[in-house]
Amino acid sequence: MSLPTSAQRVQDALRERGFGHLRVQVLPGSTRTAQEAAQAVGCTVGQIVKSLIFQGAQSGRPYLLLVSGANRVRTELLVAHLGEELHKPDAEYVRQVSGFAIGGVPPIGHPTPLPTLIDAELFQYERVYAAGGTPSTLFSLTPKELLALTGGRVLPLH
Repeated sequence: MSLPTSAQRVQDALRERGFGHLRVQVLPGSTRTAQEAAQAVGCTVGQIVKSLIFQGAQSGRPYLLLVSGANRVRTELLVAHLGEELHKPDAEYVRQVSGFAIGGVPPIGHPTPLPTLIDAELFQYERVYAAGGTPSTLFSLTPKELLALTGGRVLPLH
């Protein structure tokens, strides 16, 4: 079965970064929310990697936050690490900077690299599941692979 165009971009990015062993999978149902994704693959909500785009309040710079599906981001915790407040942008901004629609934003494959912050709680799991570029695609990897793949910084995000 061939992948949708957006999911193929993610699969290509995985291969280009030396992670060709990871496979984007098309699932029969929606994976738009962490709860839906967890049900689709039979894991806990905490194992779902939410890819959230935030914008620096002063700089306008985009940030990618990779957060456990069980957690909410407390942006006030990030001010000391980033030197500025964050706010949640609209869907058009997310598509512009990530190249993907909300509900399918993957941790990689963006038009330009995004500064990435990874929720430390993801490292309690053996495997996690990240969006594959569409609201019905995911791929599975270890938290260490997620870190190596994105070059992100691990921080407590909630």
